[in-house]
Amino acid sequence: MTAPLHDTPADADPTADVAPAADAGVKKVEGRSLKQIAWSRLKRDKVALAGGITVLVLVLVAVFAPLIVSLLGHPPNEFHQDELEDLTNLPKGAFGGMSPDFLFGVEPNKGRDVFSRIVYGARISLLVAFLAAVVAVVLGTFFGIIAGYFGGWIDALISRVMDVLLAFPQLLFVISLVSVLPDDLLGLTGSGVRIAVLILVIGFFGWPYVGRIVRGQTLSLREREYVEAARSLGGGQRHILFRELLPNLVAPITVYATLMIPTNILTEAALSFLGAGVRPPTASWGGMLRDALATYEHDPMFMVFPGLAIFVTVLAFNLFGDGLRDALDPKGTR
Repeated sequence: MTAPLHDTPADADPTADVAPAADAGVKKVEGRSLKQIAWSRLKRDKVALAGGITVLVLVLVAVFAPLIVSLLGHPPNEFHQDELEDLTNLPKGAFGGMSPDFLFGVEPNKGRDVFSRIVYGARISLLVAFLAAVVAVVLGTFFGIIAGYFGGWIDALISRVMDVLLAFPQLLFVISLVSVLPDDLLGLTGSGVRIAVLILVIGFFGWPYVGRIVRGQTLSLREREYVEAARSLGGGQRHILFRELLPNLVAPITVYATLMIPTNILTEAALSFLGAGVRPPTASWGGMLRDALATYEHDPMFMVFPGLAIFVTVLAFNLFGDGLRDALDPKGTR
């Protein structure tokens, strides 16, 4: 009689080796948070990612402008008359005097390094655009959530104020205000005064756009079940506004702020072009376009680079904002 190859104890569990093997072949399913879902959608949008990377590069350029200029250029307000023709005051050489020493050429009539002024101009444009967006978002969120939650005469009053501000001629107001500004104000001097005024004015006239969006979202959110549950549990108005409603408004506010920044950049460039922006010799993309009007027929490159800087920056923010909107849309399928 042949003996069995393996002796199995009587009290052994016949499924002891089968269960781990079965579990090893099953992939565990884990839930994903809203942040993970949004990030996975954003990663699939290559155009939005390219816009976001471009925005990040522009921010780094603005932050490290002194270091970049010290390595690749010259001080932005330094004159280089030896790079200009004696009779015409136009840059020597082709393409506006572009060379290894002057990557984007030199400015006609003055000989300043165009590359350095483009890099420093990014500081002004992004600073004004970001801080003005912060002012608009803070004011718009506060008044929008108050109007949408309380309704009644409060909603009517805030809505009429928003209508008036939306109809107000912003550019004309800034030009009139800048013409009467003193050189020194609250410890600020020169271009610092105008930068502060641009931030406050652009942000103040921009908050009604945010306020309308926040008000509309609040009107729909205030009737949700979790708000009613918070009320029934004794939650006060401050708790409901800032602990229940506000976290659910972060996504639309973030998207609109991202799309507002390029508009602010265009507004700052337009005001600088009209002479109501930062004062010379502070570098500004809009101011460079204004200066290029006198020589663009003979040296178009001086107009190309600031115009291209504005175009790339605005396009990058718009592409990133569109992708962020699609990623944060809870009903989206992308």
